[in-house]
Amino acid sequence: MLGALMRLFSLCWKPFGVKVNGSSGGNNSFGKEGREGLLWFHDIGRYASGEFSMAIIQANQVIEDQCQIESGSFGTFVGIYDGHGGPDAARYVCDHLYRHFREISAETQGVSSETIRRAFLETENGFTSLVSQLWNTRPQLATVGTCCLVGVICQKTLHVANLGDSRVVLGKKVGKTGEVAAIQLSSEHNANVEAVRQELKESHPSDPQIVVLKHGVWRVKGIIQVSRSIGDVYMKHAQFNKEPINAKFRLPEPMNMPIMSANPAIVSLPLQSNDLFVIFASDGLWEHLSNDKAVDIVHKHPHAGSAKRLIKAALQEAARKREMRYADLQKIDKKVRRHFHDDISVIVLFLNHDLISKGSVQNPALSIRSALEYS
Repeated sequence: MLGALMRLFSLCWKPFGVKVNGSSGGNNSFGKEGREGLLWFHDIGRYASGEFSMAIIQANQVIEDQCQIESGSFGTFVGIYDGHGGPDAARYVCDHLYRHFREISAETQGVSSETIRRAFLETENGFTSLVSQLWNTRPQLATVGTCCLVGVICQKTLHVANLGDSRVVLGKKVGKTGEVAAIQLSSEHNANVEAVRQELKESHPSDPQIVVLKHGVWRVKGIIQVSRSIGDVYMKHAQFNKEPINAKFRLPEPMNMPIMSANPAIVSLPLQSNDLFVIFASDGLWEHLSNDKAVDIVHKHPHAGSAKRLIKAALQEAARKREMRYADLQKIDKKVRRHFHDDISVIVLFLNHDLISKGSVQNPALSIRSALEYS
């Protein structure tokens, strides 16, 4: 019986038009798609509950961001993975988190906070096992991690799960004037947030150095800014906090309990008819754009090109902060570009409430993953 249910669920999610690193098939998408230097974009496409726009720009020598959208008759899954210390954890999560979510949802015959939490845990355990297997040949994997932001639309409900400091913001129509308010749905796990520092102090009462102010920035153990992630196993398991990893990651005192967590903060929101769109983006965007500004940009322009438009606005602000022209910033190559802005991933979902209320898909299913090279 369970096997039959899983096969049925897999068919619901099976992609018709699949895109992995730029290759695609089927007729699930429309509009302009391509590359402009370090920017990859999919200007407009159709998913189960409306239209979407997607874009990613590279700043690091090797891109550390990954993002994906998976949509079918069961619902829609969006993932934003903001890697740090290298690209490996974000790539791993992009390859495995959705698969775990799909399998667990099939077992439980539905989507819930616990379904999503279990998928995060399975992904974390898988990456930890990979680090253990490769410890003798690639010990640096122990110091690689990724923030994870996931959104799932299923049965008129939006579920949001987050580790780290990526962010999801809802554009919601308010009043009778047509004004659109920006509502942040995710909580962030960055040591520069006072509530996060307090949480760390309460969970590590015997460690006065659990958060340290270093060069004007609060960091966990003086090393990393985020308190939750997938990966960063050197901060979770004592057996990996030792040579041969780099000395800057090794703690001088014994690790009696995990310092970081892979337990996501999850909220579930029944979608209302005045909910217009949802912006999912990595921290690189929010470093330069406020919630209100991002929502205003999306609301006042056509759906097509929304994600690319947000990235351009963030880059224009990054250039302004450095007192340079946007055109000159565009000429700066990856790696050097990281001194001006981070990798940025953006997915905008526009909500069609007729489709959401019907709970059916009129467009073919799709599976799209950000298409940028790994070098």
